[in-house]
Amino acid sequence: DDVTEVLAHHVENLQDKFVEVPCSEDYDSHKRFEGCTPRKCGRGVTDAVITREEAERIRRIAERGLSLGGSDGGASILDLHSGALSLGKHFVNLYRYFGDQIQDIFTEEDFALYRDVRHRIQQRIAQAFGIRSTSMYLTKPTFFSRINNTEAKTTHDEYWHPHVDKVTYGSFDYTSLLYLSDYTEDFGGGRFVFMDAGSNKTIEPRAGRVSFFTSGSENLHRVEKVYWGTRYAITISFTCNPDHGIGDPVLT
Repeated sequence: DDVTEVLAHHVENLQDKFVEVPCSEDYDSHKRFEGCTPRKCGRGVTDAVITREEAERIRRIAERGLSLGGSDGGASILDLHSGALSLGKHFVNLYRYFGDQIQDIFTEEDFALYRDVRHRIQQRIAQAFGIRSTSMYLTKPTFFSRINNTEAKTTHDEYWHPHVDKVTYGSFDYTSLLYLSDYTEDFGGGRFVFMDAGSNKTIEPRAGRVSFFTSGSENLHRVEKVYWGTRYAITISFTCNPDHGIGDPVLT
């Protein structure tokens, strides 16, 4: 925690903010896809893509899904694509575990909103990096997170370690986060931190705020520990490799 610069305060309503950074060499060890693989790298923040009302509706989807389970530790995840849901110290497949009950938890409208939000975020990322949105593919894992100050019980609960998405997941080329709750109002701590040489660049979550960035080690990052309240967000990530693409979740 050296010098910290706040890229986005929670009280600001940002139209668009973008900071370009030099690309790392991480992409060179993967197959390059012309017109998609990053040649321009950086990070952006916008409050103009998703409304606060939409964020509230999305958060209710997360709350309903996570009410079926939840980690014993402080970090729980819900993945509507794979069905992965934190339950105690493990994960279960939401769709297999709860079967037809799922129809009572989620609606077609929920999934339609989820798809619409994903599509708008994808277009915004493509615009910022000068690529075609049709060249990007949704990739896994894409998931809701709920974080509180409960002590970690497994390594899955230790969300605060610095990491690089391209190194951790391989398929990621562009990462985004949609925040679903407000820093200082709903929770304390829990800021998103880019760890640059000599200083940290910090984003304070705000419901409806989207932060996005190229997934290489030019964007080493971590999340601060949450020390009170509950922080909700959804991580939505994209790949340039169609072999690693996934479809939108479907309520079957």
